[in-house]
Amino acid sequence: MRVFVQVLINTAVANLTTNFLWFAVVFWVYLETRSILATGVLGGAYMILLAIFSMWFGSLVDRLHKKRVMLISAWSSFVAFGIGCAMYFSMREDTLLNLQGPWFWIFTLVLLAGCVVEMLRNLALSTTVTLLVPPERHANANGLVGTVQGIAFIATSVFSGLSVGLLGMGWTMVIATVCVAIPILHLHLLKISEPEIVRDPNRSAVDFRGGMQAMLAVPGLFALVLFTMLNNLSGGMFMALLDPYGLNMFPVEIWGIVFGLASTGFIVGGIVVAKWGLGANPIRTMLILVGVLGVLGMVFTLREWPWLFITGIWLFMAMMPAVEAAEQTVIQRVVPFEKQGRVFGLAMTFEAAAAPITSLLIAPIAEFWVVPYMSGQAGEARWAWALGEGESRGIALIFLVSGALMLLLAVGASLTRSYRKLSQSLHAAAPPTPEPATPTEAATPR
Repeated sequence: MRVFVQVLINTAVANLTTNFLWFAVVFWVYLETRSILATGVLGGAYMILLAIFSMWFGSLVDRLHKKRVMLISAWSSFVAFGIGCAMYFSMREDTLLNLQGPWFWIFTLVLLAGCVVEMLRNLALSTTVTLLVPPERHANANGLVGTVQGIAFIATSVFSGLSVGLLGMGWTMVIATVCVAIPILHLHLLKISEPEIVRDPNRSAVDFRGGMQAMLAVPGLFALVLFTMLNNLSGGMFMALLDPYGLNMFPVEIWGIVFGLASTGFIVGGIVVAKWGLGANPIRTMLILVGVLGVLGMVFTLREWPWLFITGIWLFMAMMPAVEAAEQTVIQRVVPFEKQGRVFGLAMTFEAAAAPITSLLIAPIAEFWVVPYMSGQAGEARWAWALGEGESRGIALIFLVSGALMLLLAVGASLTRSYRKLSQSLHAAAPPTPEPATPTEAATPR
């Protein structure tokens, strides 16, 4: 557990830094361009890259020792942020913010790559729960992961808003590049005892087939991944529109602080899971919470009341650690350790592929149709009874519809045969444990 906690904190620092920069980029782009389309494309591009590379990342986690995987991720982020810094300080800001020019997309793609590669560390972290934590404590460890990520999330949103608002994008770039280097030194000094990896000459670099076979071997597991993917369709709407809604309501410095305060729910939710776990059936817990999240999505923007908006985000964040921990706990329980990287990567591929579909679709729909419609007399007359009046009623209408879809999805999934079969598989499965490391491996840092 001591080594796991060190790995967890190291990953949290890296996550904080990469999220800090990405939040700052999204804030900066929206404030300078006021384009919902631009922020939607950036959010969609982030998820598209996750979908493209997650399977490869998962295969790397299974092919290499976990520490080496984390170092590859850390150094890649550092190099990408360094290139981004060089571009920012060598070019005019109006050139970088020209959405019709190539440099905006090259600049954001470089930074995006440095943030996306951080997912490689997160996949490795999920497998270290199985490697370093007793099986009966997996759900609690996943809750602890949620708590630490919540702390990083809060610091990210607060610091990103303050940094962009008070220091500007230049200093924000410098801070992120310096801070992303800090975990690298600690990783080089950290010793992680791991079992010997058996090389499979028939395994490809991107072992989609092996991951799918391992997933299909557990009845109902693929259905769980599909459920999460469909749930992420609604998540894509929130991803594309939450920042524009918040930035319309608050100045950027205040929005960062508000989002950070609301995100303390992430910490509370993670602590609850770390303390009490997920109950006898983590899948049932997840479905109940997704249904509640749908209700929240329907009501938290019914009026442009800051207290309603902040409370809704807080409750949303408080439930997310349990939803995420449930899927991780199931995979850690029913999938052999040597295949978990590919299964986690495959699950991330499906889940990440869903969000950009809605993010890229909803951004232009919101900007060119829903928002103008709700700002006109026809939209106000038809929807004022439900959504009130205000600047962001178009976005509120989209949140209302996506929340209803999320609720229907949770209710429908709870009635399926796959839900019952996976619940039976989970109760029947013996928790998988990795083979112990040899004395030589235990003494040698990877």
